[in-house]
Amino acid sequence: MSDGSRTVNDVKTFLKSYRDVERMKFYDQWAETYEQDCNLMGYRAPHQTVDFLNANISGSREQVLVLDVACGSGWVAKLMAELGFRNFVGVDGSKGMLEQAAKTCLYQDLRLALLGTEPLPAQTDAFDVVMIVGALRDSFVPVSVVRELCYAAKPGGYVCMSRVDPKSESGDKYKVCLEKELQLMEDEGLWTRVISQEMDRYMMDVYLDDQYLYGTMYLYRKSLN
Repeated sequence: MSDGSRTVNDVKTFLKSYRDVERMKFYDQWAETYEQDCNLMGYRAPHQTVDFLNANISGSREQVLVLDVACGSGWVAKLMAELGFRNFVGVDGSKGMLEQAAKTCLYQDLRLALLGTEPLPAQTDAFDVVMIVGALRDSFVPVSVVRELCYAAKPGGYVCMSRVDPKSESGDKYKVCLEKELQLMEDEGLWTRVISQEMDRYMMDVYLDDQYLYGTMYLYRKSLN
């Protein structure tokens, strides 16, 4: 149950327990207080990424079909709806999170899939915008999934991604592998980078007081052929 008395330290303690619990079970347990806790932790990636997308695409938002990958509680869709987006399909690996997303009444369809172990349940060449916020990191969503994001976008459609820069050797390795794959896909003619941008306040560091993690946002446009 949502508890307004939770503190930043409560949330940090809970997040540190992540490695002791199977990942989707952890998110099922977290679903009800997810947005409240993320706000306490200064998690700004959903706001920043939606604003980043909105500033860098043109045209009416009302007819845009959005695939919200790792949609969680539906936070990204709620922010996009405030800007005029109306059509959403969500994918997540947590039943608990999908239950929260369903409560937003914004999604035309919600699909359960664990990215990296199951194929992305999305039609090829179908979506005007594909979003993934926060899930591109070590031990969450493997780098290989970015190709599936590209395949789901329509020719000329957009793929918007954001990720954290964790202060760890595995996090550094993931970043190198991800950016290598993004460039390789561009070299192969699958898409073109529109813009990328650093985030200096992605969220509070769980392990260090008064420290923030950095992040990066990317926007790619799928090739027309």
